[in-house]
Amino acid sequence: MVRWFHRDLSGLDAETLLKGRGVHGSFLARPSRKNQGDFSLSVRVGDQVTHIRIQNSGDFYDLYGGEKFATLTELVEYYTQQQGVLQDRDGTIIHLKYPLNCSDPTSERWYHGHMSGGQAETLLQAKGEPWTFLVRESLSQPGDFVLSVLSDQPKAGPGSPLRVTHIKVMCEGGRYTVGGSETFDSLTDLVEHFKKTGIEEASGAFVYLRQPYYATRVNAADIENRVLELNKKQESEDTAKAGFWEEFESLQKQEVKNLHQRLEGQRPENKSKNRYKNILPFDTTRVILRDVDDSVPGADYINANYIRVDSDPEEKPGHGLGKVYIATQGCLQTTVAAFWAMVYQENTRVIVMTTREVERGRNKCFRYWPELHGSQDYGRLRVCNAAEYQAQGYCVRELQVWRPDQERSARTVKHYQYFSWPDHGVPAEPAGVLGFLDEVNRAQSSVPGAGPMVVHCSAGIGRTGTIIVIDILVDFIRKQGLDCDIDVPKTIQLVRRQRSGMVQTEAQYKFVYLALRRYIQGEQLRLSEQTAAGPGRGGACAGITVVTSGPAPQRERPEERDSLSVGASPADPGCSPGPAPSQAPAATPEASGRVCENLQGLGR
Repeated sequence: MVRWFHRDLSGLDAETLLKGRGVHGSFLARPSRKNQGDFSLSVRVGDQVTHIRIQNSGDFYDLYGGEKFATLTELVEYYTQQQGVLQDRDGTIIHLKYPLNCSDPTSERWYHGHMSGGQAETLLQAKGEPWTFLVRESLSQPGDFVLSVLSDQPKAGPGSPLRVTHIKVMCEGGRYTVGGSETFDSLTDLVEHFKKTGIEEASGAFVYLRQPYYATRVNAADIENRVLELNKKQESEDTAKAGFWEEFESLQKQEVKNLHQRLEGQRPENKSKNRYKNILPFDTTRVILRDVDDSVPGADYINANYIRVDSDPEEKPGHGLGKVYIATQGCLQTTVAAFWAMVYQENTRVIVMTTREVERGRNKCFRYWPELHGSQDYGRLRVCNAAEYQAQGYCVRELQVWRPDQERSARTVKHYQYFSWPDHGVPAEPAGVLGFLDEVNRAQSSVPGAGPMVVHCSAGIGRTGTIIVIDILVDFIRKQGLDCDIDVPKTIQLVRRQRSGMVQTEAQYKFVYLALRRYIQGEQLRLSEQTAAGPGRGGACAGITVVTSGPAPQRERPEERDSLSVGASPADPGCSPGPAPSQAPAATPEASGRVCENLQGLGR
């Protein structure tokens, strides 16, 4: 990603940043202050930071040996995809796993960050409303930006999609411009100005900025600004609605695209097993009970779905790191045996219950466990309640589960019942939920080979979906670091493709953001305290080799810890590093949409 490029960072600054906010495998690129036009790749290796010099010969980029590339982006993408190619002289592999991203230049939601021209065209044309716009990074010129606008003219005649115009926004001397004499202090100022005046093309036609296309991606470290933006009311609306409402409503409109067949739950023999007649599991992801009597119709049915975080090929590899959940409804008296059969079949060791058995006089879940120190048979399984203890806002039960007809030792299943979720609405603050999930995950990870965590409320979609989405995203941030990109709506869509209706209300949707903000604030505080305590000093690698027949790349000496960039000249504070030398191979255009005159010859 181009956002790994930090235009104003020294080597010592890079070390501080990577030690304070990165993890093993985090990296960034920066301009070399010692050798004009060259760059440096700073990588977190364990607790230290290694700096690798990148040569810009004027014809290509390389690591003073190895493969040669037309752009810095291509070089970095190659070494992130070809793990094991970079290694120290002692054989230690240098992994480029997690880009440590610089902060977004604006918190405005029309800023989409890393996006190609083709991707921008697809989004805008799908929207279909003329003069919808967004701002994105320039992939060919890191540090510059592109304003992509859907025009009111067809791309290639009647019936074709509307044309998208791409306007280059250059950062020069810390100010932003689309060319000409007008410059602005920020991207926001530039966009606000041209929303009022429009942008005149060379042909004399005007491009108008009327409807922003909002991004849902956000850098985790910038979550506070995103929450502030989402809390703002939209002045243009007759009935002002905050951004949370707008995002959630957009998500609801897409729900119909996620619907799959639910025939099994509609079968006559299975209807009585559903707590709510219209909340049924998708056939494609439902949990199928295996050790059952095949002669009994519907014996393999339970209202439950697997939620696999890596189930969508469109998701980023590693997103969620392969975690699996089972989302299910609260037990009915007639489904308790099937519930325990599922728990045993799946080798589940942790059950998360986010409701009381009865709330406001309504049955939410039949009690499916015995009293303390008691035991009870549920179908073929026997469950013993060995211990209980009360924690802040929840109860933990240690249940022993086994089959009396088999000579196998009992399994310990931890049962976590959360009491602090109100019947209507969400908890007043998210710290309790985060602490609860931390305890739940410790229990899950303490059992090697444990099966999916079972999560349920009453219907198995509202609180259940909220808890699962929070856990997925917190887990992702914990593994990837605070500078990863997260996307709340996209994550909810991911789980809704596996069980419909997950995250039911706007309040639950907002609570996901607030929980993430609280978690990130806690991590930022922890890291700042670690930094204040004095992290160990990083240094140059004693010798880095590229596994190739070419000469080894040069390391930076400690005193050469400067910055890395993508240009031929040093970058001014806050501006683009400038274009690469003219001899370098030209970058491939990003899209087939129209390019305004200020983009001619500059790439997109």
